[in-house]
Amino acid sequence: MFLGTLKVIGILLEVVLLFNLLIVVHELGHFFAAKWRGLKVEKFAIWFGKPLWSKTVGGVEYRLGSIPAGGFVAIPQLAPMEAIEGKTDEKGEDLPPARPLDKIIVAAAGPAASLGLAFLFACVVWLVGRPVSEAETTNQIGYVVAGGPAARAGLQAGDRILSVNGHPVKRINGMGRMGDSVAWNVAVSSSPVIPIRFERDGKEQVVEVEPSVQPRSGWGRKNLRQIQIIPAVTPMVARVFSNSPAEQAGLRRGDLVVAANGKPLLSQPALAEILTATKGAPVKLTIRRGGVDFPVTVTPRVPEGEKQARIGIQWDERGVVALVHPGPLLQIKSSILTMWETISAVTDRRSEVGVQQLSGPVGIMRVYYLLFQNPMGWQLALWFSVVLNVNLAIMNLLPLPVLDGGHILLALIEWICGHPIHQKTLEVVQSAFAMLLIGAMLYISFFDVSDLVAGRKSAITPAGKPVETMTFAPAVGATPAKP
Repeated sequence: MFLGTLKVIGILLEVVLLFNLLIVVHELGHFFAAKWRGLKVEKFAIWFGKPLWSKTVGGVEYRLGSIPAGGFVAIPQLAPMEAIEGKTDEKGEDLPPARPLDKIIVAAAGPAASLGLAFLFACVVWLVGRPVSEAETTNQIGYVVAGGPAARAGLQAGDRILSVNGHPVKRINGMGRMGDSVAWNVAVSSSPVIPIRFERDGKEQVVEVEPSVQPRSGWGRKNLRQIQIIPAVTPMVARVFSNSPAEQAGLRRGDLVVAANGKPLLSQPALAEILTATKGAPVKLTIRRGGVDFPVTVTPRVPEGEKQARIGIQWDERGVVALVHPGPLLQIKSSILTMWETISAVTDRRSEVGVQQLSGPVGIMRVYYLLFQNPMGWQLALWFSVVLNVNLAIMNLLPLPVLDGGHILLALIEWICGHPIHQKTLEVVQSAFAMLLIGAMLYISFFDVSDLVAGRKSAITPAGKPVETMTFAPAVGATPAKP
């Protein structure tokens, strides 16, 4: 219990450290650019809200806020930002006016710093590798949910999906990332019926599938359209429960179950169906360990407090995990395209992908926490940081007041008009958009917190599934096998 608590605290510290690094680097871009161009810097803040700590050095107040939602550099000579940064001691009109070029450079420096950090992380990922599982890379169907849209259309386990609605796909799951997944193309499509081209036994065929939306439970995010298929993944043992049939048969963590009763397995649910159909009869499994296949016979038993016979295994639904070493520029390009596709989907009125599908600070830190629970957590977190920094840069470059892109837009208008925009007009525009931004962040954070609460109702594995618990009575006269 004590060691478990220390591990959780350690993971939380890693999350806070990495998340704050992204914010600090972005704001340092603004800070150093403002100093370089001779603009007045009043505050340098990490997080918003009432300061938990502050100290003034060289005329700049450095502070740590109480609301973990970003940060800011208060530069009075830019457009007023009192709605977010609080009251300023010096008004912009009381200081020498900044040239439009200076404002553009200072505003663009934050996103540029984020892109620079993304490239640095991408170089590290290139060197150390990014863990990629079977589930992330295959376009082969491993399981079709009975009665679901794919099953009704005639798709089967083993089929390889080639395109969805005319868009070529390379994998089943995943959102964004150059639009090469089945799940993404189904979610963003507005057509009630989607043509899907697939390959079966070497022959290409086309079926029309009518996606469905699973009912939303509670106050969580709206579910997106799906066709209810699972990617092909060789069942991998993540945990073997004590006194279970699997333990008695000698199964170990990391074993791959490649066949059951002579039938090749493409997913864990397929194995579950076979075990259910045998009704407690012995099942012959083919186990792969260290590249060697061997047979094992397992007789399911009923765990204490349950009615269904089971073999006592917690599965790792990711399957085999390999390290890939994508080049830094490829990572940046992929992240940019993913962000562009996400923005396009959110702004498309016909798409069911909305603002509530985005993640704010709470959701981002939750993702980091789940990644760090993985044995390869740091490698996954570094890769995610590449994506996140690119997203941070692009989102801030959107031409909306309050964001860096808004500052650039206002500076360009000032440059074209030949005179500064009236201070009162700036205050009204900036305050209005600041309220909209705060409202949007609160809206997104509501769903982030809903996900967090839902996740706390049960323990979560690194793969994102609830941790199972099974208790088996010791089998009479049984001794563990040693395959």
